[in-house]
Amino acid sequence: MEVLPVAVPVWSVDPRTGKQRAEVGTETTAGEVDAAVRAAAAALPALADRSVRSRLLRGAAGLLEDSAAEVIAAADAETALGVPRLTGELARTAYQLRAFADVVDEGGFLDVIIDHADPAAQPIPRPDLRRYKIPLGVVAVYAASNFPLAFSVPGGDTASALAAGCPVVVKAHPDHPATSALCAELLRRAAVEAGLPADTVVLVHGFEAGVALVSHPLVAAAGFTGSIPGGRALFDAAAARPRPIPFHGELGSLNPVVVTAAAAAERAEQIGAGLAGSFTLGNGQFCTKPGLVLAPAGDDGDRLVAALTGAAAEARPGVLLDGRMRENFLKGVAARAALPGVSVPVGPGEGDDEAGRTVRPGYLVAEARDLAGAGAYDLLLEECFGPLTVVVRYAGDAELAAVLDRLPGNLTATAHLGADEAAQDGGTAAALLTRLSALAGRVLVNGWPTGVAVAPAQHHGGPYPATTSTSTSVGATAIERWLRPVAYQDTPQALLPLELRDANPLGVPRRVDGVR
Repeated sequence: MEVLPVAVPVWSVDPRTGKQRAEVGTETTAGEVDAAVRAAAAALPALADRSVRSRLLRGAAGLLEDSAAEVIAAADAETALGVPRLTGELARTAYQLRAFADVVDEGGFLDVIIDHADPAAQPIPRPDLRRYKIPLGVVAVYAASNFPLAFSVPGGDTASALAAGCPVVVKAHPDHPATSALCAELLRRAAVEAGLPADTVVLVHGFEAGVALVSHPLVAAAGFTGSIPGGRALFDAAAARPRPIPFHGELGSLNPVVVTAAAAAERAEQIGAGLAGSFTLGNGQFCTKPGLVLAPAGDDGDRLVAALTGAAAEARPGVLLDGRMRENFLKGVAARAALPGVSVPVGPGEGDDEAGRTVRPGYLVAEARDLAGAGAYDLLLEECFGPLTVVVRYAGDAELAAVLDRLPGNLTATAHLGADEAAQDGGTAAALLTRLSALAGRVLVNGWPTGVAVAPAQHHGGPYPATTSTSTSVGATAIERWLRPVAYQDTPQALLPLELRDANPLGVPRRVDGVR
């Protein structure tokens, strides 16, 4: 007798109360994942036309905006991120979709290079060679908890994959399944209206579905935003396949900030207040939250800490994305605060709401000499997701360097410099930025890392464990993750792709015989 799999319901949960809101559906079985991937793979040929992809992306942006009220209400009910924050996130998501449509229309992402034959070339004759990039195939996207729009179903991974010509199967995050289902339907509608199969975008639910997805032989690449343990497990699974695939994971980041003595002397109060605003933004649930701040010891450092204390104490308690994250945050705070020599000027912890769902922002202070060697203080060099930062007081360049030498890879690294340091050509400030560039994918001066502008020059990535690859998940070059180059040698014009023919009928940017 055949034993049928038990359907596991997928619930939408209100993080403000912890109560179930509605049953969204059921977790996707292994057989359903197989069907979803195969349906997406069947849509691949239809995406070959760049004009269709552009229409899809622009149409998706328009539908998202037309349904803004419904989408924002659903996302707020499932994440407690608030209507103002989610309104901005929806605008960012729509902008991102249109930005990738522009990338598709322009065609430079194809990276066309043509070298005509040169029988006289030395040291060996050169054949006719023509190179461009083609889509990898079906892309698996793993939605993020903290960005239900911009880094989830309609987010950057999906937009860039579709722009590259890849169908997408998205694994919804359990913190916002209703929002995910709503957005998936909008994307599928946009696909149909653009003349593409609805299964150009497919949604699956459940932990086991995520494991099955990264292992499916027709999945050609994956994009992930989430925790280090979860991302590393999927990364290892992607590498262990009979045919390994690229896994572009964003896993975790401490986002160190270095405040020089000169900067503290000039504007300690401004830096302290700015830090408070940055690490409490979104209740500390940004992947770019500054989690470790190296500040000078002495009177100016004391001024900075005093300003931080005043500003952080005024920050209101807030709700984290789910109960598990709240529990992990409270445990993480307690373990760090218990370390010898660590002080707690403003104690992060449980909020005072009747439902027992909120947490209070706060910060800890430690000494650089304690972090210089391996040991229990290594915990301070790990990300604690939520509204917590650690201020590390350093006495001199040697202590600062010792801590920097122990930091893992990060998405961002920030330097707050004095006016003379910032104006000096070369010198110690330049050396500091060189040191920070080895630690992170984005280096900031006299600013705060929360907030990632969507722009062609943006890079949102960094050395492991910030990401598992050297690519970016934000900005125009994010499309490169889902492409691979192909070169044609001595191929007749009639058999070449249109982008590689001498006439260039599609008008794409190219480099021909070394000239753009």
